[in-house]
Amino acid sequence: MMNFLFGPSADLEIHLDGSDDRKKGDVLLDSGKKEACPVYFDGEAVSGKVNIRLKQSKMEHYGIKVELLGLIEQFSDRSSQHEFLSMARELARPGILTQSCCLEFEFVSVEKPYESYFGVNVKLRYFIRVTVTKRLNDLVKEQDFLVHTLAQYPDTLGGIKMEVGIEDCLHIEFEYNKSKYHLKDAIIGKIYFLLVRIKVRHMEVQILRRELVGVGPNSMSDCETVAKFEIMDGAPVKGETIPIRLFLSGYELTPTMRDVNKRFSVRYFLNLVLIDEEDRRYFKQQEVTLFRRRPNRHRRIAQEQHQSQSADTAQPVHQQPDRSYFHHRSAHFGAKSPAAASGRTAANADGANTANNNDDNEAAVSPGNSDNSSSQSGESNDQ
Repeated sequence: MMNFLFGPSADLEIHLDGSDDRKKGDVLLDSGKKEACPVYFDGEAVSGKVNIRLKQSKMEHYGIKVELLGLIEQFSDRSSQHEFLSMARELARPGILTQSCCLEFEFVSVEKPYESYFGVNVKLRYFIRVTVTKRLNDLVKEQDFLVHTLAQYPDTLGGIKMEVGIEDCLHIEFEYNKSKYHLKDAIIGKIYFLLVRIKVRHMEVQILRRELVGVGPNSMSDCETVAKFEIMDGAPVKGETIPIRLFLSGYELTPTMRDVNKRFSVRYFLNLVLIDEEDRRYFKQQEVTLFRRRPNRHRRIAQEQHQSQSADTAQPVHQQPDRSYFHHRSAHFGAKSPAAASGRTAANADGANTANNNDDNEAAVSPGNSDNSSSQSGESNDQ
């Protein structure tokens, strides 16, 4: 009897057209569970049906509407929800439903400017909301869907080539083939040891995702290690070269996002980490750009247009090697190791100047744990 008086008088169900044939992606719900939802692109129409199944002989309502919403929500402050996209359609005027019905809706040429994102401190979601306005409690049903943004960069991009190390202790040269990668790409590179006077025990390459939410003093930064790839186990020798081949398709990555609606940013870094026999960590970070590649049928046209527009300003395939220094708990940029520092000056002036003049694309290296230092560096770079 209580359910009859206060329970919902009808069940709502939203079905998006063509959802069975579309590519699916996981959406993280508030309950913590993942739900497979269809993927849409910018400019595509969103249409579907709303099924209303009555639980009683009739239902009086004051109007039925459907909305398409794009929302940015910060987890630390649920009241700070920001709608960057809002469209509405009226499905039915006030009246009385005497039987179950099916109502159709369509939003044509919807501009979806941002990619869906579900992070540590913020999420960006798109969804359809159906509202049946009633005297006491409105009936509301939501259906999420994903949005993917596409981009394309020319194949002839400048690679990353740098010399890093600690003066008179360790000098290595590392090289990555590109600075921009699509989400199904492979990072190809090599590590060349120019000087080895410390006992290196382990080396790995990490992919770091740095999320910055908000601006100014109220901003929050979080750094997450998305992937770890071991490239060496044991002590290297001078002149040794170690290849790197890291496939990105096996990890949950998103495109790089910069200042999304002036609310948050998501950036990625390659972190080269060395650990010696005394468990000291040496690391150097380099920012890379990730993007979602266009389908094959659009790629050739986009490349031809880009080449015609930027023929006079094409970048060289390889940049000049940059020189900077590793950092660990007991040594600063250019500083000598404790064994080599006795009776000598502590730092090399040229090395310090080089470290201070690093390009903005390089993340500054700081002592201690690489994840914590990455978070501090991300705040300064994004601000």
